[in-house]
Amino acid sequence: MMLDYETLKLIWWALVVFLLVGFTVTDGFDLGVGTLLPWLGRTDEERRVMLNVVGPTWEGNQVWLVTAAAALFAAWPLVYGAAFSLLYPVLMIALFGLFLRPVGFDYRSKLADPRWRSAWDWGLFLGGTIPALVFGLAIGTLFTGLPFRFDNTLRVIREGGPGELLSGFGFFSALLALSLFTLHGAARLSGKAGGTVGERARQVVLWLGPVTTLLFALGGLWLARLDGWRIVGEIDTGAVLTPLMKDVVRAPGAWLDNFRRGLWPIPLVGLLAPLLTALAIWRRWPLLGFWLSSLTGAAIIGSAAIALFPFVLPSTLDPASSLTLWDAVSSQRTLGTMLLVVGLFMPLILAYTGWVYRVMRGPVTVEHIRRDAHGMY
Repeated sequence: MMLDYETLKLIWWALVVFLLVGFTVTDGFDLGVGTLLPWLGRTDEERRVMLNVVGPTWEGNQVWLVTAAAALFAAWPLVYGAAFSLLYPVLMIALFGLFLRPVGFDYRSKLADPRWRSAWDWGLFLGGTIPALVFGLAIGTLFTGLPFRFDNTLRVIREGGPGELLSGFGFFSALLALSLFTLHGAARLSGKAGGTVGERARQVVLWLGPVTTLLFALGGLWLARLDGWRIVGEIDTGAVLTPLMKDVVRAPGAWLDNFRRGLWPIPLVGLLAPLLTALAIWRRWPLLGFWLSSLTGAAIIGSAAIALFPFVLPSTLDPASSLTLWDAVSSQRTLGTMLLVVGLFMPLILAYTGWVYRVMRGPVTVEHIRRDAHGMY
């Protein structure tokens, strides 16, 4: 029997958040390793160690981002259309950054020329840093709103140029995302990369953990002073709605409404987990440190999602045009059918992913690179 429409809307909101958390936890450390590549790898062999820490899994990890975009298209078509139109310049920058990753991994070690390899090392650095910054900028921009509205035919009207998308909070969120992903990458390297590279990564975690906590705390204080969006009055969340069938106001501190309902432990975890990550790595418990850095990413993304709930794409031009999980979704039958597909395939994907990580466990050292110089990245 198909679930009721309201329940399906909530489930798909949770699934999209889950996919973004999956991207942060898996592809996040890949991006972080790319950011650290020119700095922690002092020799060619050390940089190859770093590349081969993520080499067996980075392509599969990147699928989380593709799947999240596909879920937006299928479950929230209005969000997909408006967001990808409004954020097109920013998303293209991220896409071109991601282009550098597959070619960098595949071609970097094909030639022994130091200039060739150094150029690709910086390409992989950009391929890790740019998407992390854009990911944070995009999420931060949601809290300050996007310049769009719907007319009476539900056609998206956009006003202003690309500069209208930029805000101080967006740039701050980009910095937080870069810190988060770099911490996650360093935590992965501290346990997976043997020798000098692992020790350097350990030192990065020890100072970047407190920095990430500080940035997240400052972001929370800033968010408390921002104008947020709030639905006023009652809406039938189980009905078929259009974005204009609600009343929305903007008010200072409105983004903290949901935390006042008892959900404050989520951001508390986001504050404590980076410090505990640094503590675990300091005590030389790398596996625990990696899981705690994963928990950091999950808590920070979860905090952002809870703060925005039920909004998905707030509008600065017309608050009533803001898209929420109640009025931006596909039909009940579409959501139910897709949920059945997810229920069938998601457990298989998670099981396969766990199996791959288990098979590829163990450290990567310079000795591994020397023994199989032509078979590794």
